[in-house]
Amino acid sequence: MKDQLYILWTTGDPVTAEKMVLMYVLNSKLKGWWSEVTVVIWGASAEVVARDKKIQAGLSACMDAGIKIEACKACADQLGVTESMEHLGVDVKYYGEPLTKILKSEGKLLTI
Repeated sequence: MKDQLYILWTTGDPVTAEKMVLMYVLNSKLKGWWSEVTVVIWGASAEVVARDKKIQAGLSACMDAGIKIEACKACADQLGVTESMEHLGVDVKYYGEPLTKILKSEGKLLTI
């Protein structure tokens, strides 16, 4: 887990999504900065993913590069976007326990 990066993406700001989250994770994987990269969509970011075609295309490029895209099911359900995210190929699951495991591990967590 030492060379694994998790991005906990919680902001609903599409500029931050495009110019930080997607840009950094894609380059991290393509340039070998991290061996494994996982983006966790949580809260307001779920709505951005569900409605913004440009962000969806960026996530697709990330998945094509081997980046894992996961999302908090409780948030997605409450926001009514679970089906939309699953359709995009996002792994939607309850995330409280996995997040706690990440925090207790040697993995790196960047929160946006």
